Amino acid sequence: MTAKPVRSRPLLDGLLVLSAPLLILLALVVLLQRQGRDRIQAVPALVIGGGLLVASRVRRQRRRRALLLAFRQERR
Repeated sequence: MTAKPVRSRPLLDGLLVLSAPLLILLALVVLLQRQGRDRIQAVPALVIGGGLLVASRVRRQRRRRALLLAFRQERR
């Protein structure tokens, strides 16, 4: 099995890294600007942005744990 070639897309990667925090920031700005029942419209963006951050963190931890275990297995 061969590995897929890695393409460098720094601009796209940078935008993807910032997408969840910017979504949360946008939701917070909307929460501050709107009044009453209109504020509820910002909640889905806030929840989705938070979920993306949590999912990213969990994925990163699993990947790091797998790399550490592979490194420990290779050293034996």
